Amino acid sequence: MLLVVDVGNTQTHFGTYRDGTLVEHWRFATVRDSTADELGAVLRNLLELRGIGLADLDASIVSSTVPQLRPEWESMAARYLDHEMMVVGPGIKTGMGLRYDNPREIGPDRLVNAVAAYDKVHGACVVVDFGTAVTYDPVSAEGEYLGGIITPGVEISMEALTNRAAALPKIDLAPPRSLIGKTTVDAIRSGIIYGFAGQVDGIVRRLRAEMGDDIEAIATGGLAVHIVPFT
Repeated sequence: MLLVVDVGNTQTHFGTYRDGTLVEHWRFATVRDSTADELGAVLRNLLELRGIGLADLDASIVSSTVPQLRPEWESMAARYLDHEMMVVGPGIKTGMGLRYDNPREIGPDRLVNAVAAYDKVHGACVVVDFGTAVTYDPVSAEGEYLGGIITPGVEISMEALTNRAAALPKIDLAPPRSLIGKTTVDAIRSGIIYGFAGQVDGIVRRLRAEMGDDIEAIATGGLAVHIVPFT
């Protein structure tokens, strides 16, 4: 059984695979000062809810956008899983050519997105990841990572709006009732949803103009479900 861990800035998502098939997966809040022991306790408790023990894990790999948590996950694996955890980062062999001025700058989340997307479509594609930031990572038809585009994320934008504009309330992200809002809450929802949907449409359209109309767009990330229906 393989343990895969995706440490994001906001949430940590991990799952277990057996023979290439996803068995189960979980999410919990990312705490940047977590210790190896705390990570081991969370991992053990969540696995046990599905009848899985730490001893069932034969191998593991972590992709972390939070640099200080990478050694903690490695230490956790060495102490509680009795094996060395693979870390996505500089030097890892992915089989994908990196057309980036400094490959060490590529976030591990962006790299695994690109590898997974190309493995899925076997052709030119772009991954749009709706996380703390919204990232666009295009891959060529030959399977080369071409670079990327990064914009502020949905939640960051909502927080900045309410923090900088004292009269505007905090809102829950939900589908707008109409394009033209009849209340302040509806107006903000419309702006956020249609604004980000328009951004995605515009950037993907420009990528297709540059790379070819046949590139496939793939959405991922926790907030994708809110934006993609309006693209």
